[in-house]
This record gives sequence, structure tokens and C-alpha cells, in this order.
Amino acid sequence: MPSTLMSRSASPELPESADTMQIFVKNVTGDTIPMTVPQDLSIQNLTTLLSVRTSRPETDLRLVYAGKHLSPSSTLSDHHIQRESTLHLAFPLRGGMPPKKIRCTYKDCREGAQRIIGDCGFCNGHYCGKHRLLEDHKCDGLEDCKKESHDRNAAQLNAERTQVIKGI
Repeated sequence: MPSTLMSRSASPELPESADTMQIFVKNVTGDTIPMTVPQDLSIQNLTTLLSVRTSRPETDLRLVYAGKHLSPSSTLSDHHIQRESTLHLAFPLRGGMPPKKIRCTYKDCREGAQRIIGDCGFCNGHYCGKHRLLEDHKCDGLEDCKKESHDRNAAQLNAERTQVIKGI
């Protein structure tokens, strides 16, 4: 009797019977982990078993079947997972993907936009070196820019005007 307990505790899987099934879990390196589990097993419990098998924390394990991430609160039968189905084990990315390169927003231009100097404050577009000037990308705010610049220059000239002091 002690040998039966020993063999059952050494392996977290059950022998295959009518209410159990064998599934396969493939990890990112391509290794396949065969598992014999109950048909009504929850995804949370399957994740716990995989955590023991892979020596990785449960929070790092995500299961994918037929292109969909499996919810921990659901069961294998909820996702129509049958005998000999293959699930995929995905690990969360650390740091994520690099940011997508911003392209020039001028009509058919496919050049990369220049950071900071390629950002237009009037139309909020992002432009490459050829289209970064207001005239080059035919900015909608060009007239507003000219008017604002004219008003700013007029105010500066009025502030610098020589004042005649009478009575000296």
C-alpha cells in the first residue's frame, strides 16, 4: 500500500480512464509536455500542475488554445478541449516589443518621421526631414502661423519703440 501512495504522489498525473484524457502542452522552445488530466479540470488547476512541472511561477504561465488565451476561471470542456488536444504555453514578455517606428504623415511618403523637429504643432502631424517645414507639408495652420508670427513681431516692435520724453 505505501508503494501505491508513493507512485501517485511522485507523478501529478492520473492514469488514463473514462473520465480522464491525455492532452499535450507545447512550450515556446517547442518541447511537448504530455499530461493525463480529468476532463472537467479547470484552467487554474492545469496552470498549477504546469507550474509544478516547469518550475515556473503560475503568474508567468498563460495557456493558449486555438489562438485564444484561456481564462483561469473556465474549464477544459468550456473550450471544447478533447483527448490529444495540444495547448500552447505562452510566457509574458518582459519589456515588450520595441515601439513602432512613426512614419511621415505626408500623403504617400513612407519615410520615418523625425523625432521632436518633425512634429508640427499646428496640424499635430509627424513629418520626415523633407516635409517637416510648414510650407513643405502644406500645413492647414500655415496662415494661422503667419498671422501669429506677424502679431508677435508687431508686439515686439511696439515694446521697443523709442519714447520721447517731453520737458527735458
